[in-house]
Parts: sequence; C-alpha cells; structure tokens
Amino acid sequence: MIILAATPIGNLGDASRRLVEALGTARIIASEDTRVTIHLMRALGIENRPRLIALHEHNEVAKAAEIVELAREDDVLVLTDAGMPAISDPGFSIVTAAAAAGVTVTALPGPSAVVTALALSGLPTDRFTFEGFLPRKGRLAHLRALAREPRTMVFFESPNRLAEALADIVTAFGADRRLAVCRELTKLYEEVRRGTAAELADWAAAGVKGEICIVAEGAVVQEIDLGTGIAQVLALVETGSRLKDASAEVAEATGLGRRDLYEGALKER
Repeated sequence: MIILAATPIGNLGDASRRLVEALGTARIIASEDTRVTIHLMRALGIENRPRLIALHEHNEVAKAAEIVELAREDDVLVLTDAGMPAISDPGFSIVTAAAAAGVTVTALPGPSAVVTALALSGLPTDRFTFEGFLPRKGRLAHLRALAREPRTMVFFESPNRLAEALADIVTAFGADRRLAVCRELTKLYEEVRRGTAAELADWAAAGVKGEICIVAEGAVVQEIDLGTGIAQVLALVETGSRLKDASAEVAEATGLGRRDLYEGALKER
C-alpha cells in the first residue's frame, strides 16, 4: 500500500510513535528531499536504511506510476519535508494514480501547519478554506476574487513576500479585515500576530523571517433584497460614482447580480 506519513513541522517531539515505527521498518520511502529524510531519521535515532526515492514537484507526475507499481508488492512510505503529503506538497499525483490502479492508500496523521495556524488564529474555525501559497503573479486579482469568501481562509506565504502580500490583502479585503500571521509554528521562535490587515501590513513592512501562515477572517456578506441593492447603487451614483462602477461595488458587497443592479437602477432613474 501507499502510506502518507505526516512529519514534524518544526519540533521533532511531534513525531508520532507510528511515524517512528514506520521509518524504522520501511523498505521503500518516497520523499520530497531524501537528505531531509536522512536527517530526520538520524535525529530520531533510527538506523534503518531503506531504499530512498526522490519525489518532488518536478518529478511527481513522472514517478507516480513507478511508485504505485512498487506499492503492489511492498508498502511505500511517502514523506514531505514537513507536514502531511499532498497538502501543498508532493503526494496528490501518487494518491490519484494509486486510486485509479486500485492500490490501497492510508495515512499516518500528524502535524499540519494549516490546522495549527487556524487553531491559534483566534478566528472562526467552524468553516474554513485552505488556499495554499498565494501566486507570485496576479496576487491582487487572486485576492480580489476571494474578497467575498465567507469562510476563514488560510494561506502559505514566503517571508520575502509577506509585506507585499499583506498590502495586497489590505487593498482586496479592506484595512479592517481581521488577520493572524503565524510564524515558525512549533519552533523555538514561534510567534502569532493578530490584528487588522492594516496593522499587520505595517508590522511586516520592516521584514519578517521564518515559515509563514496567514489566516484571514471571512467576509461578512450583506444579505439584502434587490430593491435595497438598487437603492444603494443610486445613492452611490448621487455621490458621483458611475452607474457601472456603483453596480459592481454593491454586487461585490452583497452578492446580488451586477447586471440586475445595473438594469434595475437604469429603470429607477
């Protein structure tokens, strides 16, 4: 079978007993970086010498069939450098290939930066969405598309791009949107900063180091009827906004159809 094994995201003490046992008995390990796996095994005092297969973002699709075929004859332990495989890390292609081939896939659960950051954020945890790494190009447009997402959102970001990402969140979500920036989770210098988007953008402008998770409060969508929405559009027009722009603004804030607002406001005028 294929065994997805979660590894510590920082503190080695978070390695589960099942992970240690699996590392000690595995004959085949497919890992994101074999050097990291060797270091982990040495740090945990494991003397096993399994066959190691490099499995990273550049070769995962090509390696998937080979690993699935190996798993027909023996267990294959799949690891990433930190956290759960297939969650913004290699593993997804292996799981889909195994499922298609009828090969069993199981998991050794454990540390996850996503749920750790969410739990520490102080933001609603009943419904959330994981958005992975923010794109390097088109980040602002990507965030604007999420501006009305009602669920709490979790993002990964590079420390080198954090200040720019938070500035874009201010633009896309508004200065008052509540955020938490979680840095170096489970490590010695773990830090959780909570505040508004504007406050955290100012804090990050001086530079921040370490592994970063951003947790963002979901949008509060105004639930109003079409007639009220049209009235809001007309009120914006009276203050100088173009009808098209006013319709788009009210549509984004309320979830009403932009065309319905536009046409309704035209009739009212």
